[in-house]
Amino acid sequence: MKRLVTGTAALGAATLGYAAGIERRHWTLRTAELPVLASGARPIKILHVSDLHMLPSQVSKQRWVAELDRLEPDLVVNTGDNLAHRRAVPSVLRAFGPLLDRPGVFVFGSNDYYAPKPKNPARYLMPRGRKKRIHGRHLPWRDLRAAFLEHGWHDLTHVRRTITVAGQRIFAAGVDDPHLHRDRYVDISGRPDRDSVLRLGITHSPEPRVLDPFASDGYDLVLAGHTHGGQLRIPGYGALVTNCDLDRSRARGASRWGADMWLHVSAGLGTSPYAPVRFACPPEASLLTLVPRDEAPAKARKAARRKAASDVR
Repeated sequence: MKRLVTGTAALGAATLGYAAGIERRHWTLRTAELPVLASGARPIKILHVSDLHMLPSQVSKQRWVAELDRLEPDLVVNTGDNLAHRRAVPSVLRAFGPLLDRPGVFVFGSNDYYAPKPKNPARYLMPRGRKKRIHGRHLPWRDLRAAFLEHGWHDLTHVRRTITVAGQRIFAAGVDDPHLHRDRYVDISGRPDRDSVLRLGITHSPEPRVLDPFASDGYDLVLAGHTHGGQLRIPGYGALVTNCDLDRSRARGASRWGADMWLHVSAGLGTSPYAPVRFACPPEASLLTLVPRDEAPAKARKAARRKAASDVR
């Protein structure tokens, strides 16, 4: 019995050491091909970045994100939670670096507005209705927004906008963070521009109450973050929680939402500084290659018929 207890403790310590010391810095690029463009459109490459939760000391993360510019994306989509410290704005700008010279759109998440605070890790496993919301100090999101705008990125917070990407028209719209109940979909409701090759929606938290109207209005693709892919995943089971009302099967990757819309949820690149662990869920950015719906390969058409999210690399 003593050996069993000792062995179990040693295994737990080793797992925690791996989750905190190795995997949470195992920066990963995931790729997917999504059949969402209008017929005859040329492929578009989107770099989806989310949940940096940046601290000024996280130099390797900053370097890795900056190097993603080599992928030459046509559009950068940032779905929020960039900050984890009131002095992290310069660090976030260093991370995006050359990507700021490419077309970009963004919305913010709760951890752009408020700093993280210590919390009991067990609260993430509790039903959402039993959680008391805890806000930390206000963060300088306005400074970050001003810097993004200065570089030409578009703030899609409750905005509908047509932008030109790789010589093609994209209609894009977004909402403020549903996790904080700041979303006002009514401000962007209505059918998007049907002459665009893509109708793109973005939100930080992929709450079904926001995804449903995006789908009803006729959007082709919605990008979101927030879930951290579950952050702790059990092989063969998946995410334990999503920290929102999204089902666990969609905690990361691509899936269909309704008959015509795709959803892509990024597992993100960071963690709260008070829960710096990841297991079976490395930090990630995603390169999404968008292709016309009628030119999708058989594999993508088969995936489109599945409801559950597909983890793609």
